[in-house]
Amino acid sequence: MCNILTKQNYFQYKDLQYIQENGLAMGAPTSTIFSEIYLKYLESTKIFDILLKYHTLGYFQYVDDILIVYKNEVMNIHEVLDSFNKITPTMTFTMEEEVNNRINFLDITIPKVDHKILFNTYRNPPQLTSSFQMTLATHQNKS
Repeated sequence: MCNILTKQNYFQYKDLQYIQENGLAMGAPTSTIFSEIYLKYLESTKIFDILLKYHTLGYFQYVDDILIVYKNEVMNIHEVLDSFNKITPTMTFTMEEEVNNRINFLDITIPKVDHKILFNTYRNPPQLTSSFQMTLATHQNKS
């Protein structure tokens, strides 16, 4: 059954039918389950060995986001990224580095202050959407 779910990935775009040859079908209910199982498999067979090799202080994963806590003096994070990207040719890991001693991970801002890691709630900056523009225009017309 797993083979059927992963191999029969058909989709249509502009009246043409395609077969997805690699990966999981985006948006399919089973894709999140299979990707979570695969990432857990990679963690237990490859990733944890990499983390031990480079003396990682912390590893946190949620769905497809990973946070690694490390010491610059001990670990070269670019070597770790290269090691992650050698795990499997079908996945590419990317990296976002801290800026001004802080980084955002999920809904948390993690600042580094006096060699300590703190946690604050992170909110994406509000974006101007159509509904916001309509509300703003309505509000401006009332004044």
